[in-house]
Amino acid sequence: MSIPLGVLDLVPIPSGSTAADALHNSVELARQAEHLGYSRHWFAEHHLNPGVAGTSPAVVLALTAAATSTIRLGSGAVQLGHRTALSTVEEFGLVDAVYPGRLDLGLGRSGGSPRTGKGTGAESAASPPGRHRTPNGLLIPERFSFENLLGSPRIALQRTLLQLPGAQSQEYGEQVADILALLEGTYRSPDGVEAHVVPGEGAEVEVWILGSSGGRSAEVAGARGLRFAANYHVSPATVLEAVEGYRAHFRPSRFLDEPYVSVSADVVVADDDAAARELAAGYGPWVRSIRTAEGAIEYPTPRQARAYEWTDADRALVRDRVDTQFVGSPARVADQLEQLQEATHADELLVTTITHDHADRVRSYALLAEEWHRRGLLPKPE
Repeated sequence: MSIPLGVLDLVPIPSGSTAADALHNSVELARQAEHLGYSRHWFAEHHLNPGVAGTSPAVVLALTAAATSTIRLGSGAVQLGHRTALSTVEEFGLVDAVYPGRLDLGLGRSGGSPRTGKGTGAESAASPPGRHRTPNGLLIPERFSFENLLGSPRIALQRTLLQLPGAQSQEYGEQVADILALLEGTYRSPDGVEAHVVPGEGAEVEVWILGSSGGRSAEVAGARGLRFAANYHVSPATVLEAVEGYRAHFRPSRFLDEPYVSVSADVVVADDDAAARELAAGYGPWVRSIRTAEGAIEYPTPRQARAYEWTDADRALVRDRVDTQFVGSPARVADQLEQLQEATHADELLVTTITHDHADRVRSYALLAEEWHRRGLLPKPE
């Protein structure tokens, strides 16, 4: 059985470095990931974060496409709350025109997206509430409420700066439908007027939907018969309901005959468990900065992380993320990733790794790939 591994890259800025350093590091990481046999390299979209340089997935993947040749490149994900269907198709159409057949268009909802009030009915059936483990031992932590984060002044300012005054975000399902129609060349306005995007129409992009729960994103992905990526690394408490919600709504399409799922995980690998824990020391303070709406800080060194003074409230704020980060030797982390795959029945896994030192980050991916190949889960790269 083959379980492909992909890379999810936030283009992190380590303390003491610059955004330019982070971009160069990410391009180099993609080169290494291609050599190591990783199937995809996706870039996340984040704004107003001092420690993250990935503000535009399309721009970053265009830079990376020029430095690689075979690995698939994509967005994990484009935030549709402040974009139009046309601008999204045009951006990816431009890159596909030069690098055809290599792009994954990952679509995600964001804080600006209007809510429909629709649910899937899968949430309560997927997993019991509270902290527990699946039958195979995968940790499902208590749910984290994002309400305070989404309601923060910084997030409100982000929406204001990203959207034109008075602009209204399109409903997510309608927007995805428009993107598919523009890509396929079948778009018609309510008045019957055609729109043809050049470049963009006919682009050889693979469309994915990213989601953290069994709600609207999972529903849209399933109903449209699209590939779905569930975020264990963002919301580990709801990963099971996300994949179950998607599968419950899946309908065969011209894209897929049956559901196809990728699941993400935060990972740090080193030669042994102690070394990996040292490299992962900055993760807690980094997650705290996100969860408090401060915005992701520059990723701290282990020494800086150890100097951080924790309160009980701080620990509670990041507990679900810290406890579900896979940290350790290649064998330990590979065991945990197999556990995640078994619990979710994922078709592939998406790995996101952040360390302060770029060389440690590259080595983490290399050690994991070597162990994955050794287990026969991925063919040896040529």
